[in-house]
Amino acid sequence: MKKITRREVLKKFTAGVSAAAVLPKINLDRGFVDFDAPNSAVQVKTSRKPLVRAAFVRPDVEKYWMGWPGASFDIKGHQVQYTKVLTDAAKKFGIDLEIIEAPLHDSNTISAFLESLEKAPPDGIVIVSMSLNDPAWGNINHIAENHGEIPMVVFSQMGTSFTQHLQGTRNITGVTVGATQDVSWLNFAMRMLNTIWQMKHTRICIMRGNKTYDRQLDTIGTTIHYIPRNRFSEEFKKTETTEEIRAIADYYESRSERIVEPNRGDRINAAKNYIVSRRIMEAENCHGISMDCLGLVGDRQIPCPPCIALLRLLDEGYVGTCEASVNHTISQRLTSLLFDRPGFMQDPAPNTVNNTLMAAHCTSPTRLDGFNRSHEPFILRNHNESELGVSPQVLWRVGQKITIMQFTRPDSILLGTGRVLRNIDTPPAGGCRTSMEIEVDGVPDVRDTKGFHQLFIYSDLEIPFKAYCELAGIKVVHI
Repeated sequence: MKKITRREVLKKFTAGVSAAAVLPKINLDRGFVDFDAPNSAVQVKTSRKPLVRAAFVRPDVEKYWMGWPGASFDIKGHQVQYTKVLTDAAKKFGIDLEIIEAPLHDSNTISAFLESLEKAPPDGIVIVSMSLNDPAWGNINHIAENHGEIPMVVFSQMGTSFTQHLQGTRNITGVTVGATQDVSWLNFAMRMLNTIWQMKHTRICIMRGNKTYDRQLDTIGTTIHYIPRNRFSEEFKKTETTEEIRAIADYYESRSERIVEPNRGDRINAAKNYIVSRRIMEAENCHGISMDCLGLVGDRQIPCPPCIALLRLLDEGYVGTCEASVNHTISQRLTSLLFDRPGFMQDPAPNTVNNTLMAAHCTSPTRLDGFNRSHEPFILRNHNESELGVSPQVLWRVGQKITIMQFTRPDSILLGTGRVLRNIDTPPAGGCRTSMEIEVDGVPDVRDTKGFHQLFIYSDLEIPFKAYCELAGIKVVHI
């Protein structure tokens, strides 16, 4: 076998050449890839794809006369346009799409559609409103009231609904409406339906305690796969320092703004943690990992906290979280699937002088703008609570609008927005290496901010989060 030098391996990392042949390949069709290459949220691979059934509700006519959407509304042309957006989205997200081309326009066609849902239920429904004239919205409301438990999206382009038309579906569980002039919103509709299916088929490995067992979460359906905490330290001890591991250490050394405390041995151990995490995920057929890392470090079972490993997994579109936190792992998984970007789990510390929120943790992803975007600057520090290993200080963009989100139960999330004011250095402050101060919108006294380990996510995503929660039957509570 030809030996591969560390320089050759590093070249593969930075020149866009896949290194799947020299590192373990995970059973999720996501082998080890170029660290600078664009990524996306890892998708579940099963024997079948999610199935979405789409239909158009409109009068069975060639042309409209008087009333919205108007005589100039090209009925056939618009249906072709909607079909193309839906078809392209289905291809992008790996969805099997069934489109009923004949319009649903009377009691017979509506009854036949509802019967198809009962006999051969799909994983999601898309209903496109193409008229506001009666009985269009009466038919849509009838479908919504009788569609069962299948997630259902209604799309209404400008000209096909008034305020009164949008009231009938508001309080029906599992139904959300996108009323907009933007036809491309149908792409997000398909993403939401795919995300619900992906969440139901996701497996997350939680490393704590000393038992192995599975627990399926209510509502979202994600499987939490528990394995003993000491599995990580055992795998770490068996992992030799290879050229691949040295190349990973080289990568983070070369990309960092500077290196403060960690020595070369620390950085090698940080890279080794990543390989161990990937191997465990592969062996357990999981899409992410969370561990009792504070226990592992506190008991000195590993020489380096897994902060860089978790950063890397998040940047790749997997889930990598600390403290064996179930709510945090499902928060990360939902965020990655719905918005193709990671979030930052943090410990909230109210600043009562400024009425702001200070937030910190030992690991943060760097591709905060998205998996296909460049990374934010970071500094390699040690773990502040133990002074061991490597912990990144990721520098967040000052002025950036953010969303604050956290599952509190599988059927409930906290949601809010804010803005980054400044990064905080440790020292002189205490806490974790990635630290910042934010203002929180709509909270008069920051001490009333709900939750712990909430995610901070780049961009204002409050409205699309709410749409998804309507569709998935998840309660939204303001932060």
